Amino acid sequence: MRAGQQGGAIGPLGNCGLAFSARGLAKSFDGGLVAALRGVDLEIAAGERVGIVGRTGCGKSTLLSLLALLDDPDAGELAIDGRRASELRPREAWRGANLGIVFQFHHLLLPHLTVAENIALPLAGRMRRRERRQRVAEMVERMGLVHRASTLAARLSGGERQLVAVARALVADPRAVLADEPTGSVDSATGATIVATLGDWAQRRGGTLVMVTHDEALATSLDRVVTMVDGRLATNRATLPAHPVDNLASLPAAGADGRPHATRGS
Repeated sequence: MRAGQQGGAIGPLGNCGLAFSARGLAKSFDGGLVAALRGVDLEIAAGERVGIVGRTGCGKSTLLSLLALLDDPDAGELAIDGRRASELRPREAWRGANLGIVFQFHHLLLPHLTVAENIALPLAGRMRRRERRQRVAEMVERMGLVHRASTLAARLSGGERQLVAVARALVADPRAVLADEPTGSVDSATGATIVATLGDWAQRRGGTLVMVTHDEALATSLDRVVTMVDGRLATNRATLPAHPVDNLASLPAAGADGRPHATRGS
C-alpha cells in the first residue's frame, strides 16, 4: 500500500495535487476587534506552487490555517477539489490523509518522542510496520538526521526540529503541502535542505505546494506569488520562468528577518 493510501472515503483521491478555491474568506479575532482576513478570493490549481508574501500581521498565516482546515472562516466559502470544506469529514482524518502541514513553530513536535517516532506519526495505522519503518528511514536519511533518529525531540536544535517537521509533513506522501515560513528561523544549510526537499516532493508527486514566506527569492521560484496587505490580496501574479521549482535548492534560504542568509564567500 502506498503511503497516504487508506480505506474508506477519507483517503487520497488520486496521484496529483489538490485544487483550492476560496471565495470571500473573512476571519476576525478578539471578538471581531482584529480583522485578519477581509474577503479573500483565491484559486489554486492542482499541482500549482504558490508563494504567499506580505508584512507580518497581514493575514498570511491565518489564510494558510484556513486552507489547511485547521480553522473555520467567519464568512466565505472554501472548496478543495470541488468539495466544500464542510463536507470533508471526519476533518482530522481527511486532513491527515491528504495534507502535509509545516507549522511556523517547530516546537509543535512531541518532545517526549524521538525523531523517528515524530516523523512516523502521520503513518499510524496506515501501513504495515515494516513499510512504516522503511518510509521513516528514507525521510530521516533525506533530511540528514540519521545520527539523530533515536534522539528525543526535546534535545534537538531549532534547525533540527524544523527538519523533522518537514519530514513529518512529507512522510505520508500527501497531495498538498502547506508550509508556514519553513526556512524563516534556520541557517542557510538547513534552509537549503528544506527547500530542496520540498522542491523534490513537488516535482515527483505533482503535489500542490502553498508556502508562506518573507523570502522574495524563494517565493518567486514558485509558479505564482500572492501578496497580502491588511487581510486582503493586493497582487496575484505568475512568476517568470527563470526560477523553476526544481532549482529551488540553488536559492539562499532566508533568516527570521526574511533576508537571505549570507553564503560562504559572499
